[in-house]
Amino acid sequence: MDDNVKLIESLLESTFKYGVTELELLKLKTLNKTSDVVSGLIPHAVVFFILVLFLLFLNFGLAFWLGEILGNNFYGFFVIAAFYAIVGLVFHFFMHKWIKRKIGNFLVKQIFN
Repeated sequence: MDDNVKLIESLLESTFKYGVTELELLKLKTLNKTSDVVSGLIPHAVVFFILVLFLLFLNFGLAFWLGEILGNNFYGFFVIAAFYAIVGLVFHFFMHKWIKRKIGNFLVKQIFN
């Protein structure tokens, strides 16, 4: 009878150790995937930030230039704002699903590769 109790205790202890090991493995796999995704996104974020700065200064220059042509600086800013309003509406109504799908696919690829 004692042998059966010791065998069951040993089995339960092994099962517990297996569960703990599986939990640790899951934590490590999650950490690995998270670090892969974040490290893959950081270079894209840096390039995006530099591109945004470039476009910001380009738009300021263009707005001042158009303002000089139109006679007042704020007219140039109005023209640039109207252009971006039109582009924003086009993206919202016609390309929203496409952009959402592309970003979703990119994230899924980063997670599962």
